[in-house]
Amino acid sequence: MFYIRPMSQFNPHKLPDDRRRGRAALTNVSGRYEVEAREAFDDGWDINEDLPPLRTEVRLEQARTIITRNTSPDIGFDRSINPYRGCEHGCIYCFARPTHAYLGMSPGLDFETKLIARPNAPELLEKELSAKRYSPRTIAIGTNTDPYQPIEKEHKIMRGILEVLRDFKHPVAIVTKGALIERDADILGEMGQMGLAKVGISVTTLDRKLARLMEPRVPAPARRLAAIRRLTDAGCPVRIMASPMIPALTDHELEAILQAGRDAGGVSASWIMLRLPLEVSPLFREWLAEHFPDRAVRVMGHIREMHGGRDYSAEWGKRMRGQGAYANIIARRFRVAVARLGLETEMPSLRTDLFARPPRPGDQLSLF
Repeated sequence: MFYIRPMSQFNPHKLPDDRRRGRAALTNVSGRYEVEAREAFDDGWDINEDLPPLRTEVRLEQARTIITRNTSPDIGFDRSINPYRGCEHGCIYCFARPTHAYLGMSPGLDFETKLIARPNAPELLEKELSAKRYSPRTIAIGTNTDPYQPIEKEHKIMRGILEVLRDFKHPVAIVTKGALIERDADILGEMGQMGLAKVGISVTTLDRKLARLMEPRVPAPARRLAAIRRLTDAGCPVRIMASPMIPALTDHELEAILQAGRDAGGVSASWIMLRLPLEVSPLFREWLAEHFPDRAVRVMGHIREMHGGRDYSAEWGKRMRGQGAYANIIARRFRVAVARLGLETEMPSLRTDLFARPPRPGDQLSLF
């Protein structure tokens, strides 16, 4: 049975462990735009039964456009592509979780289990790049949900997108935690050698057990480091991303992560502090209390110190790193480490001068 009550009176209950096996979120609270919430309860009439674990569901969406524009002053790109909505990787700290509320779904377990794929993305991309007024600049992929999450193995949307970008000689910057990116090392290596591609691979911790708790369906840290080596050997430059740094939980690993990334072939590095916008904050605090109750107060104390006493501040230029003494210490440690390891903090700009619309069947060929 379900009990329906106003969101203001709703107190989410943790789902049983066997139902959320392989998931990070403990609850499935409704999104912030919902007026009411549904809560399951036992009314004594139904026969007791064991409900199955939550399974991944994928819905196909025929998108109308695929290149998203942004004007955020603290983000180094103005256009991006999101092949998927929601992410099966299930990282508890993922700042993209609140986007599921726009779809009428929960940023909690729905975000990890109810996914949307856009199979017509390559076709739309080809159309948008072919427009006469289109002017090329680097397209970022993976800035919201991961393009190399497990369902990409079946849907191959990212592979199709890269084939289009290669044909147009269009620059692309990819961020991922997924080792599946190795499948596309042939394209990325070719584009990387032409100055048309670069990749950032995120490693949050080198502790396999902690990674499994925080990022239940992400490849193990060692596997991600192997992906760095595979891509760099193919000719695509890779940035090691120590992101996010979680105070009193993973921040002590900063130097070790950068060292491991450099040893795997990474040529540059970056870091971002833990961000807890909107529904991410209560989800993360629930997770923290469940798995690290002895550190919960300390972790959140540092987070609030860096955001003016709040769990999160969205102020431009400060939301990625926070501010104050603790944030300054992490920033200084990062600067010292990259200097010692010989890592760059910025990767070279990708080329746009090679961009060309490939000829289509029936096009008039040039005489010159």
